[in-house]
Amino acid sequence: MYYVYPAVFKPNPNGGYIVSVPDASGCVTGGKTLEESLRMVKDALSVYLCSLEDHNEPIPVQSNPQGITLEHGQFVTLVEVDTTSYRSQTDNKSIRKNVSLPAWLNSRAEQANINCSQLLQEALRKRLNL
Repeated sequence: MYYVYPAVFKPNPNGGYIVSVPDASGCVTGGKTLEESLRMVKDALSVYLCSLEDHNEPIPVQSNPQGITLEHGQFVTLVEVDTTSYRSQTDNKSIRKNVSLPAWLNSRAEQANINCSQLLQEALRKRLNL
């Protein structure tokens, strides 16, 4: 799923930025540079939204950035998050999946030293255009 949310960047007195996403309760992070802060808020927002998706909880409606009240020195930028892409990059734990193959096909695969798990992963990635 693809989402866009406004994020508020506030200069940190110790350097860098503190970043919050008003629509994502408790989604606050920061970094030493603008680039690092943007990466960190994208990651934090991705984790937040993936958790909501996993628990079938409602996804918050995105605020209009023009309606966000800012303090001196703060600014708003839009943060794009693709939870499908994020999951494919971060959720690499393996799970056991039983599959059925004809015995003769399994024998031929073993003779050819084909790793069926690896082949299945490659085929699924290709089929899903990942």
